[in-house]
Amino acid sequence: MDRSMLYRRFRTLLIANRGEIACRVIRTARAMGLRTVAVYSEADRDAMHVALADEAVLLGPARARDSYLSVERLIEAARKTGAEAVHPGYGFLSENAEFARACLEVGLVFVGPTAAMMTAMGSKSGSKELMEKAGVPLVPGYHGEAQDEATLSKAADNIGFPILVKASAGGGGRGMRIVRSADELGPAIVSAKREAKAAFGDDRMLIEKYVDNPRHIEVQIIGDSHGNLLSLFERECTLQRRHQKVIEEAPSPTLNPAQRETVCAAARKAAGAVNYVGAGTIEFVSDGKDVFFIEMNTRLQVEHPVTELITGIDLVEWQLRVAFGEALPLKQDEIRLNGHAVEARVYAENPTKNFMPSVGRISTWRLPAETGGLRIDAGYREGDTVSPYYDALLAKMIAWAPTRDVAIERLNRGLQDSDVRGIVTNIPFLSALMTHPKVRTNAIDTGFIERELAGLTQASPAPGELELCAAVAAVVNDERQAAQDEALSPWQTFGWMPVGRRQRNFAFRVGHGPEQEITLNYGSGPSTLVTGERELAFTIAPRDGGFDLTLDGVKSQVAAVIDGHELYLRTRNGRFDLHWVDPFGGESEEHVGEDKIAAPLPGTVVAVLAEEGAKLDKGAPILTLEVMKMEQTLRAPYAGVLKSIKCKVGDIVQEGVELAVVEPSGE
Repeated sequence: MDRSMLYRRFRTLLIANRGEIACRVIRTARAMGLRTVAVYSEADRDAMHVALADEAVLLGPARARDSYLSVERLIEAARKTGAEAVHPGYGFLSENAEFARACLEVGLVFVGPTAAMMTAMGSKSGSKELMEKAGVPLVPGYHGEAQDEATLSKAADNIGFPILVKASAGGGGRGMRIVRSADELGPAIVSAKREAKAAFGDDRMLIEKYVDNPRHIEVQIIGDSHGNLLSLFERECTLQRRHQKVIEEAPSPTLNPAQRETVCAAARKAAGAVNYVGAGTIEFVSDGKDVFFIEMNTRLQVEHPVTELITGIDLVEWQLRVAFGEALPLKQDEIRLNGHAVEARVYAENPTKNFMPSVGRISTWRLPAETGGLRIDAGYREGDTVSPYYDALLAKMIAWAPTRDVAIERLNRGLQDSDVRGIVTNIPFLSALMTHPKVRTNAIDTGFIERELAGLTQASPAPGELELCAAVAAVVNDERQAAQDEALSPWQTFGWMPVGRRQRNFAFRVGHGPEQEITLNYGSGPSTLVTGERELAFTIAPRDGGFDLTLDGVKSQVAAVIDGHELYLRTRNGRFDLHWVDPFGGESEEHVGEDKIAAPLPGTVVAVLAEEGAKLDKGAPILTLEVMKMEQTLRAPYAGVLKSIKCKVGDIVQEGVELAVVEPSGE
């Protein structure tokens, strides 16, 4: 094939993706002088990536299969806008050989490897056969074509438990299950196949020996159409939950220089087996001594920024230059490793509720400035809506420093200085992870988060004296600002008076806990707050996102968000959600029973796991929903009898809809 068909200069780029990666690609493409075209679904009409691009095209309904996964609609969007090239980002169609081939057939440059390279390396099974021939070390496993349960069961028995069942296509932990015994295998295969089919349209499975206490190490590679193939050092991605990466860093703190060169050489050898062109990642698992090839991702990775920060290379720019047909600008020995970088993935999910995805409108979005080695790749802004249809990744926070310890400190400070409201995020969980002593000393493996989950997802501490005083200050500051336009308002009840003193009582509580009272004294002389036996002088100085609270001579920065009687505060002691008890009474609380088996979010019923009339133990699985591309299993809240199931497989259900009824056993 004429290479000019594959790689050539272009001026207009269509980004076939959404969220933070679409925003990331648009920024570099525009900096290179390219015209950018975004695509969007009906759920993303007002999304950030749509606003950033020069043009945008509506693909179709919210469901990915009707929009972002529609090859025909993407090709038509390129035709309408005169786009000459397509960048697929990651996820969706980024590793879909048919999409790459379709682009070529209509004369579009696909910013990535060819369909043939993608087919060879994108299949976990096929790539393992290729690596075996190339002499790259592999984890023992089965990656054959036969997919019947008997063949897979026999392969598992031959390999020996524990084993890993995983989707041959795709990644991100979808379609992947750890199986520790033969009786777990059948259900695991069924569930993994179903999840893989939904995520990738391909339910083929492979089986590998599960490496206990493993580390996940990967090497960034990039090749051009002139035969140059480079490795850009390695990343450590060991901190994972359910096979989804949570924290990534570069370089790996586990490898010494000799090991680093060995694994990078193996990665170049692996990519060289298909004369790879474009950006890609060779992934390895390590047992602490040796490394074994597990797969290649034939695209840009979510965690690519850590590599960019230690090398000074813009990988998206290099991707585009390779697509132009240019040679890579550096040779292998010209690439320098500088310092250390750590990345945290900020998700819309609730760690205290088993990381259930969170949807809704982002009412507050305050992330720190990108200074002092801090970088933020975001796909959302204040006012944007997080929908249930796509991955829950909101942003990535990345910190660079000369050393690992300082990079971790910078990242943690960035997390601590972040306030996102309207939805629930994993920011407190990420901060707890970054401050864990074993993370600091690199005493981790891929099962670390699951083992330490209870400590990493602890509820916020009870508010103390500082928080109660800050709550009063937040209310008073909010009232003062609201009254500025009404100088004579009788509601402006806090301030200096020439004579006399006034008193105002406040009560706050956390959740359904007891009320805590505090009294404000104001008028002539200094204002004070009385809590318990202490009376403290205080002043407030408003600032962006909150105020400075000087309490008993000590000034503290307080971040605050008030929504009616709900207060969010961030002090030096952490984050706190308080309810300001209505001073005029009349509050009513709606207690929602935790025993209701209802859809936690909009989703699709993909499996019914119990029959009506069945006797269930507490925690027994009842049905499975697909929510935000991940499966969520709803379980019996107590022992009893399954009285009724109010849905069937394939039903699309809305948040809060009751799906099943369990009658307690009465024991």
